[in-house]
Amino acid sequence: MEIEHLGLNVADPAAAADWYVQHLGMRIVLASDEPVPVRFLADSAGHVMLEVYRNPKADVPSYADADPLVLHLAFRSDDVAADAQRLLAAGATPAQEPFITDAGDAIAIVRDPWGFPVQLAQRHAPML
Repeated sequence: MEIEHLGLNVADPAAAADWYVQHLGMRIVLASDEPVPVRFLADSAGHVMLEVYRNPKADVPSYADADPLVLHLAFRSDDVAADAQRLLAAGATPAQEPFITDAGDAIAIVRDPWGFPVQLAQRHAPML
């Protein structure tokens, strides 16, 4: 089995999709507003998709109140500190300053403009 997508119920799927496309290198592969607003975004490698949608049958979670250790979306980065600063300048907010783990990985976490945690990771040794 392969992961096809991770779905997030968000307040404004179109705005979230545009931000992820502009600032995280994703691309929209499907956009629809019926029966509910939804955008499917592919990562730059074309391996995993993120679905952002607004389904009124469920409340939009308060992502901003959730600890990033509970749920976050991680992106591989070649320069964690620079990417974190770039995303902060684009409307993200800080959640965890860049640091180096015991394994030698560089990690930082920002929250997108809607509060969802986005981790930036530069691995000392590739995981895959």
